Amino acid sequence: MANAGRGHGGHFSRGFLTEEEKANQPKVTPALLRRIFSYLKPYSKHLALVLVCIAVSSFFTLLPSILTGKILDEGLLKRDVRALVFYIALSLAVTLGANLIGVAESYINTWIAQHITYDMRNQMYAHLQKMSQRFFTTNNQGDIITRMTSDIDGVQQVITNTFTSILSNAITLIIAMIAMFRKNWILALIGIVIVPLFTLPTRRAGKTRWKYTNESQACNDEINGILNETLSVSGQLLSKLFGKEKYEYERYEAANGRMIRLNIRESMAGRWFRVILTTFTSIGPMLIYLVGGLLMIRYNQDLTVGDITVLVALLGRMYMPVNSLLNIQVDWIRSMALFTRIFDYFDIPVEIENAPDAVTPDRAEGNVAFEHVRFGYEPDRAVLKDVSFTLQAGHSIAIVGPSGSGKSTIINLIPRLYDVNEGRVTFDGVDVRKLDLGFLRRQVGVVSQDTYLFNGTIRENLLYARPDASESDMVAALKKANIWEFVQRQPEGLDAMVGNRGLKLSGGEKQRLSIARVLLKDPTIFIFDEATSALDSISEQKIQEAIDPIIQSRTSILIAHRLSTILAADEILVVQDGQIVERGQHKELVARNGVYRELYETQFSKALMPESEGVSELEQYIWGAQPADEPD
Repeated sequence: MANAGRGHGGHFSRGFLTEEEKANQPKVTPALLRRIFSYLKPYSKHLALVLVCIAVSSFFTLLPSILTGKILDEGLLKRDVRALVFYIALSLAVTLGANLIGVAESYINTWIAQHITYDMRNQMYAHLQKMSQRFFTTNNQGDIITRMTSDIDGVQQVITNTFTSILSNAITLIIAMIAMFRKNWILALIGIVIVPLFTLPTRRAGKTRWKYTNESQACNDEINGILNETLSVSGQLLSKLFGKEKYEYERYEAANGRMIRLNIRESMAGRWFRVILTTFTSIGPMLIYLVGGLLMIRYNQDLTVGDITVLVALLGRMYMPVNSLLNIQVDWIRSMALFTRIFDYFDIPVEIENAPDAVTPDRAEGNVAFEHVRFGYEPDRAVLKDVSFTLQAGHSIAIVGPSGSGKSTIINLIPRLYDVNEGRVTFDGVDVRKLDLGFLRRQVGVVSQDTYLFNGTIRENLLYARPDASESDMVAALKKANIWEFVQRQPEGLDAMVGNRGLKLSGGEKQRLSIARVLLKDPTIFIFDEATSALDSISEQKIQEAIDPIIQSRTSILIAHRLSTILAADEILVVQDGQIVERGQHKELVARNGVYRELYETQFSKALMPESEGVSELEQYIWGAQPADEPD
């Protein structure tokens, strides 16, 4: 339903529902209608003014057609110049008045629609901000953005077009019918019988045109997909490295060609329809002229030339309102579906929120404990099983294990990105579910492998952690993160741009800037999640030099594949299949010949493996072996 509002402004209404729309028609209930109109309620006075403007504008719009009869009968046929000038001037004044009222109505209507979409966007954004990490990992990002943008933009179309279209068309039709019946009921009935017939070719042409529009939209989606893939930073780099520029051009050229052919067919479908429509719309007026003339000539009806002209003009005014109202069911269903999609998101429960009696301690020490924690992203599939450990304030632990063993899941539970299924996680002895979320997350600083930087300056990225930080605070953080020298070398210094997602920086520079940002936040607990992974040895060394002092002075949790990082921790936890299977110091864990020994042999030892032949004392210590001159 992201495109629900597109059909309103076109030449033809989409007077039918697609098969998908028929199968998924929303159930319109009083509760749904009350919920929709709850957004209109704050603007009830403005809506009343819109209604008055529509009524007056509709009446004024039809008045020139009625005055046409006076111009003919009183002015031209009676050769009365004063009457002719008066009615012409009155007709022009009424037309100008209708247009001015129409402008006012359009402004008020647009103002209401914009403010309602403003309210809905704010409400949606605030609601999405409360969603747990599970929501963003399980839902398609494009769908989330569509609800925030296209769907809510469609609401504006509903208010400015669908709702007001119903009112204005209904009022115009009623006024036109009353005026016609007052003139002559016989000719009015002829007009009413003809008007529905006028809609038949309109609906058929609209269906044909929508078929091409639908195919054109699908082709447009394909083109957008190609553009998104090939013109993104990663996509264009991939196409260059694999020499696929010609292939991608040919793919785009083919899709673009299909789009052009569909657009031509769509346009020509409208042209042929206009030929039929122009011919058909002449039938109604001709019948009124014919029947009206017979009544005047043979039956001496109290009809004038002006009366017949007025009836013909009013009949023309009835064409579009009738067609719009006949198709209003389709627009109504699409509008309800649009609101239903938006409300579906609003109704997603907030999984992670403050408890009613949430606690905000005066101070934080940084003691963390996992007590028989069980957790799974899916109810029937546990990722963590009976995990228990304690991290004392001022100490550090390293969590190691094979990929997918649950290491990152453990650290995600500390700032309550997810809630445990069983057991509990405590911070300074208090269950994290009982702590104020803002307080808890201020105490936790995370440096992850996938560093995210905003497309702004170094200063802006740092101030995201602490908006009131002074320049000296930022410099101190940059020095501790071992990146101040790099910043000094930039011509713009702190105001140097980092690029989209930090692409102007190397991996090591991004990581150290991320460390500086967390340092500026000054959390109680530091978490390093693969902070040195996938970096060259020089970058790793610089980051390690930044991390080491933090580990020595702050409560820290380290997830790493590099031995240099692991050795700095006070204790090592070995996780496998969601359980802590080993724990202790490096030397004793190697000596056990268990999971840690296997990880060491396949991953960790590469970090300190000497290039020279022979076995050094460092290697002997790492392997947990005794020196060669001592007995076994």
